[in-house]
Amino acid sequence: MKTITTESSEPQNSAAQERALQLACGCARVADEYRGTDTVVLNLTSVTRIADYFVITTATSRRQMHAIADESSRMMRKTGSQRIGTEGYDGDTWVLQDYGDVVIHVFNPETRTLYDLEHLWADAEKIDWQSVPLDDAE
Repeated sequence: MKTITTESSEPQNSAAQERALQLACGCARVADEYRGTDTVVLNLTSVTRIADYFVITTATSRRQMHAIADESSRMMRKTGSQRIGTEGYDGDTWVLQDYGDVVIHVFNPETRTLYDLEHLWADAEKIDWQSVPLDDAE
């Protein structure tokens, strides 16, 4: 019988975690610059392996959603990050961009309330993204 474990026997790569934190906080700053509201960065490293960080923000229009998503995408491309997938870009309720270690969620207010990711991932640590100094490359 094969045993499947969910815990890695290898120690976490602190350089990769620091890079993911930098990217997540950079995306949070992009959301802030484009007037996203209630922006949150969740550290998921001790909760799940699906991503290291979630960036969650609210936009009040489709145009604003696209501006945040597009600028986040530009910033991530500049750092060499490859997007794994995008969902919801053609809609006006929720844009999700998956970069592996960082997943960006841009919601309209109603959809953010409906899915309530902060409650769903309540065990995740909230990062004070405004106080995290960014490297010049981010």
